[in-house]
Amino acid sequence: MLFLKRANYIISLNNFYVFKYNRISIKNLTSKEVSMESVDTVSTDVLIIGGGPSGLSAAIRLADKLKEKGVSKNIMLIEKGEEIGSHILSGAVIKTDVFKELLTPDEFNEVPFDCEVKIDKTVKLSENGETTLPFHPPYMNNMGNQIASLGKICKFLATCATNRGVEIYSGFAVDELLYENGKVVGAKTKDTGVDHEGKPQKNFQKGTSVKAAVTILAEGTRGSLAKQLISKFDLDATSNPQIYSLGVKESWRVPEGRIEPGTVYHTMGYPLVDGQEFGGGFIYGMENNRVGLGLVVGLDYEDPSFNIHAAMQAWKQHPKIRALLEGGSVIEAGAKTLPEGGWNSIPKLYDDNVMIVGDSAGFVAMPALKGIHLAATSGMCAADTAALALVKGDTSASTLARYKELVDASRIKKELYPVRNFRAVMQNGMILGGLKFGIQLLTRGFCLLTPDTHSDASETKKVKEFGGIPFKERFAGKLDFDKKLTFDKVTTVFQSRTMHDEHQPVHLVINNPEQFQSSNIEEYGLSEEAMCPAEVYELHIDKQGNKTLRLHAENCLHCKTCDIKSPNGGITWTTPYGEDGPEYREM
Repeated sequence: MLFLKRANYIISLNNFYVFKYNRISIKNLTSKEVSMESVDTVSTDVLIIGGGPSGLSAAIRLADKLKEKGVSKNIMLIEKGEEIGSHILSGAVIKTDVFKELLTPDEFNEVPFDCEVKIDKTVKLSENGETTLPFHPPYMNNMGNQIASLGKICKFLATCATNRGVEIYSGFAVDELLYENGKVVGAKTKDTGVDHEGKPQKNFQKGTSVKAAVTILAEGTRGSLAKQLISKFDLDATSNPQIYSLGVKESWRVPEGRIEPGTVYHTMGYPLVDGQEFGGGFIYGMENNRVGLGLVVGLDYEDPSFNIHAAMQAWKQHPKIRALLEGGSVIEAGAKTLPEGGWNSIPKLYDDNVMIVGDSAGFVAMPALKGIHLAATSGMCAADTAALALVKGDTSASTLARYKELVDASRIKKELYPVRNFRAVMQNGMILGGLKFGIQLLTRGFCLLTPDTHSDASETKKVKEFGGIPFKERFAGKLDFDKKLTFDKVTTVFQSRTMHDEHQPVHLVINNPEQFQSSNIEEYGLSEEAMCPAEVYELHIDKQGNKTLRLHAENCLHCKTCDIKSPNGGITWTTPYGEDGPEYREM
């Protein structure tokens, strides 16, 4: 019998029994006591870290492939959220063909899609006006796709996986890769029962080491373990820097008749300035008078005071958005980052015994801003590779190289390669960038004079160097939030149901406190305060004018914007305790 450990619990990996303890051994597992030390290490054949679409698709596909081959292997999936779906946030408009390939016909018919897209429009906004484009921009046609809650779909996929014998354990944070002879051999769950200084308390519980022949990293955007792996083995040595966007989303219930289910609007223009910020808004009409809407903005902007959460509140005050929402109420809200670098920013996807899938690998298609079907496809490619490796008895990099071959032969390369320079040329603004993108459509992505891309953190200007209008001046009069239509960050945290155990080390690490004070605070004005959608970072100025950071880690939405955008690489986001963070239900 195998066990994972969490503070105050032991969970059987074979029989789904849960035993609570109070710093004593557990009785009646057999006829004798089982000591805590007996569960420090467990073994499985395949370890999947992350319960999003890529990880779950990998689990389902691998179980099917192994069954086809008549091979019995253990597949374990670990998810840090309290439940599958708790940390899942997406638009989401989904291309569904991938699920037809993944699931049985009966299962596909039960996937909880909300409604099919029947109205699809792109709207150019000015501050008070709007113009509906008479055509769809390239790659932006959504007719026939399905609007859905990705969290609900992931819960459904988890059921499909467990029906195939996959062991799924939610509520466990994994914060360390295990190595032997310089090769990945599994991962370890986070130690619990530790105080703010990292000292073990009376309820201390050492994390469980999970040994595996193959480990699949499916952690989502800016995955912590994937980040460590990429750095350790220079897997991005030949790639462009990955660049990201931050999306802030709200789910609303609006008065009857405001919007038809299956209606999709994408907005461009206001509140963003062409050439300064890249991005736009989305509005998705769903059944039962529900609307999913949000603003997605590239993190390569220069203004250290730019505030995407507040920009969304300004966007909602546009007459078109206000007319849709007034009289309605928010169901929940949250935020997440997306990788936008495209094909040129994808790292090497494998090494000995390990593969990277989904958003952790950067599989998001621009300009369509779609990654769910690509994440699932990558999980399936990784599963096919893992099945081959396990049957062969060789999980070395030479065998796992098959994963890259399958990715190259799949819809992933087909969709990403022709638009590989899209995000780079859009740094030139909508007109010149659009012209260059038009050339790329004719040349399968080739274009002269393509700008270099740089990390989002390096694009931020110091306060004195930024020559534009500071954010609060740009939106003067629009930043007093009424908590009916518009909301402050703390309210968004409440709407996300975010909770953290406060008796643990702060999971947001200031890498160099002296530099952070002298540069991030004094020169950049604590840009982290503006960029964070959850009011985690607060600039405190005392009566003498001294500036200091007040850190509210308990508000963290796990979007990892600070890890991506903080100047000087000032912040490292680490995984807090399992079950901590947002508790999304239909995002």
